[in-house]
Amino acid sequence: MYSNALLGLELIAVLLAVLYLLLAVRQDIRCWIAGIISSLIYLFLMYQANLYMESVLQIFYVFMGIYGWSQWNLNTGKDKALKVSTWSLRRHVIVIFSILGFSFLAGNLLEAYTNAALPFFDSLTTFGALVATYMVAKKKLENWIYWFVIDSISVFLFFERELYLTALLFCLYLIIIIFGFRSWFAEYRLQ
Repeated sequence: MYSNALLGLELIAVLLAVLYLLLAVRQDIRCWIAGIISSLIYLFLMYQANLYMESVLQIFYVFMGIYGWSQWNLNTGKDKALKVSTWSLRRHVIVIFSILGFSFLAGNLLEAYTNAALPFFDSLTTFGALVATYMVAKKKLENWIYWFVIDSISVFLFFERELYLTALLFCLYLIIIIFGFRSWFAEYRLQ
């Protein structure tokens, strides 16, 4: 599907995305820089693969990278004001039903008016990722659970679109997510 140049771009985006996640696990503010650059590359790649919602998601990631950087940067030093925290069960139920509702609506619109590939899965991973990225910026512990579900679906999505390196990246994410959750949970318990 891709030329060697696009495959090279995908490899760079993958490496930066892995760096983003590893730094996020360590709560290192530099994760946001790696994430922004990776997202800019993926914006182009997702558009090439007719994954339009994923393309829009990359724009969101760039802005969330800036927002996340500012949130974490405002709360640096020994007495960090931004601590790992959680959401209530009620809030999770509302958020999950909202993700499903928006995904159904967007999937129907994409299916009716575009040549989008796998519009429902594309929408579901996009709306889920919008929420999960916000949760990372706010250091919500459950972001790791959301990401596990989203990334599991994404493996299928990217494999179907012949983005094999990206599908492999998301398999690696599934492993790193477990360590991320454990690390953030340990800090949460100490607070």
